[in-house]
Amino acid sequence: MLSIASYTLPSWRAGFGLPSFSRNKATAFNEETTMATVNQLVRKPRQAPTYKSQSPALDKCPQRRGVCTRVYTTTPKKPNSALRKVAKVRLTNQEEIISYIGGEGHNLQEHSVVLVRGGRVKDLPGVRYHTVRGALDASGVAKRRQGRSKYGAKRPKA
Repeated sequence: MLSIASYTLPSWRAGFGLPSFSRNKATAFNEETTMATVNQLVRKPRQAPTYKSQSPALDKCPQRRGVCTRVYTTTPKKPNSALRKVAKVRLTNQEEIISYIGGEGHNLQEHSVVLVRGGRVKDLPGVRYHTVRGALDASGVAKRRQGRSKYGAKRPKA
C-alpha cells in the first residue's frame, strides 16, 4: 500500500495542473510539523502559558467585601428562562462588579454590605462573582435543609 505522503507523481503528469506530492513540503493533504531545532530554541525559547484570572476584581484574594449599589433581576441567555437575582457591588478596591445572589429569597438592598467570592454564572453574561450567603448583611436562606453550608443556613431544631 502506497501512502499519500511518500507518493510523487511521475514526471509525465507534472505539467497537467495536478498537485505534486513530496516528502518535505507541507501541503493540504500532508500537514507535517517538525520539532524546533536547538538553534531555534536558543533564539526564541519556549514560553510557558500565561495565567489569566477568572475573577480579576478580587486581586488574588479569596473573598472581598463590597457595598451594593443596585439590586435587580436579569434574564439568562437562551435556552434558559428565569429572573435571576443579581447585585451591582462596589468592592473595597473601588472596582464595580456584578454579583449573583444564590438561593431562594434574599434581604439585600442598596447600601447592604456583602462578601463576594469568585465563581461565574454560566447563563448570565458578565456575572463572574457570587455573594456569600450568611456573611455580613446577606442573610442565610430560610428553611434550607440540604446543602446548608453553601447558603449560610443554620441547622434546624430537631
